[in-house]
Amino acid sequence: MTALCFSRPLAVTSDISQSVRMKTLSGRIGSRSEEKSKPTQAVDDSVAVGESSLYWKSLADLEDMMGGENTKRSPLGLLKKCILFSFLFVLMLGLYNGSQRGFQALKPINPSTSFDNRTSSSRNLTILLWYWPFHSLDNLKSDVCWDVYRIPRCKLVDQRSLFSSADVVVFHNRELMSGYEKLPLDLQRPHCQKWAWMSLEAPAHNGNLQPYAGIFNMTMTYRRDSDVTIPYGELLPREAEGQLVQDDFQNKSSLVCWVVSNYQSHYKRSKVYSELKAVVPVKVYGQWTKTPLKSSALLPTISRCYFYLAFENSVAKDYITEKLWKNAYQGGAVPVVLGPPLSDYQAVAPPNSFIHVDEFASVKDLGKYLEELAKDKKRYSEYFAWKQHWEVKLYTDWRERLCKICPRYNDLPQQKVYSDLTASDK
Repeated sequence: MTALCFSRPLAVTSDISQSVRMKTLSGRIGSRSEEKSKPTQAVDDSVAVGESSLYWKSLADLEDMMGGENTKRSPLGLLKKCILFSFLFVLMLGLYNGSQRGFQALKPINPSTSFDNRTSSSRNLTILLWYWPFHSLDNLKSDVCWDVYRIPRCKLVDQRSLFSSADVVVFHNRELMSGYEKLPLDLQRPHCQKWAWMSLEAPAHNGNLQPYAGIFNMTMTYRRDSDVTIPYGELLPREAEGQLVQDDFQNKSSLVCWVVSNYQSHYKRSKVYSELKAVVPVKVYGQWTKTPLKSSALLPTISRCYFYLAFENSVAKDYITEKLWKNAYQGGAVPVVLGPPLSDYQAVAPPNSFIHVDEFASVKDLGKYLEELAKDKKRYSEYFAWKQHWEVKLYTDWRERLCKICPRYNDLPQQKVYSDLTASDK
């Protein structure tokens, strides 16, 4: 069967469909399952009911053969009837199980098995980056997806002359929003070519997305339900179980630290900070306080803090940035997080590895908890137990993010067009 493709939008959907590609962290990460086809179920059920009705009809015939009413009234007849019912029950059970197994076997055709060579798993996929995010050019001379990230059959290019042969064309939202770049709507899109919308910003900073209705076929964002998920970071299992080094935390000289440059008084994080500093001392670094830190000094500075305020500048689903992965986890401080709901953090981080602001009735209660925890070295050290089993993986290379398209490509719908990127970005 040839895969269904298109040169212009044919079908419209407003949801983001993707299997959640997150590793299970202490049993806290959920999973999603594909919905079974209801029309197929209805057909299978009707067949099963129709065939089973034949058995009930034959039951009356068999009763007549075994003596009719006389058989029903005699003890021997009752025994025969019990045997008959048992036989029919086993037979019908086999029929039911067979129909169920058949229904479960009906799975969507994997695009990699299609005769359309554009989705063949044995062929290189060509990913064209129409322009570099923030115009930060990088090297694409080698087979970077394989040589660096061990992702096979995935070719990254940035030459616009290869537009007609590209399987996927990627557009970064920031440049579209600012007007520095435009979509090549004047070009004829090749058969089966997908256009991907990419953004690592929270919805509040993505601008007006209405002009892009009915244009894009894929989304690439930090969200777990994006077509291609490109998080700021994640925790990966250690190849070898590590031995947790006991730390007396003698080097820690500050209770709470925060690095912030873009301070806006109306942000939720600013309000929480104002309340928290009234309860406990908070050491603040960054452009806002005119105490910027060099890159080389960032993590060593945070390592001297018991707690780090990993406060996001926007509250949005799954929006968890390097403030958690790099600043807190790699910096060696217990993160106090503020951003998406607690459940979003629980989906990507081990239990007892962070403290969420929403877990407390008030900021005052949070401050008291931090003071008590810092004094209890045993309890405090338990917040680092995750390091025995997990290690931080940061995503900072745009090439790696683009390479992630290829493992996902064959699992994505052949016909999909986003009618409203705004809805999928909330």
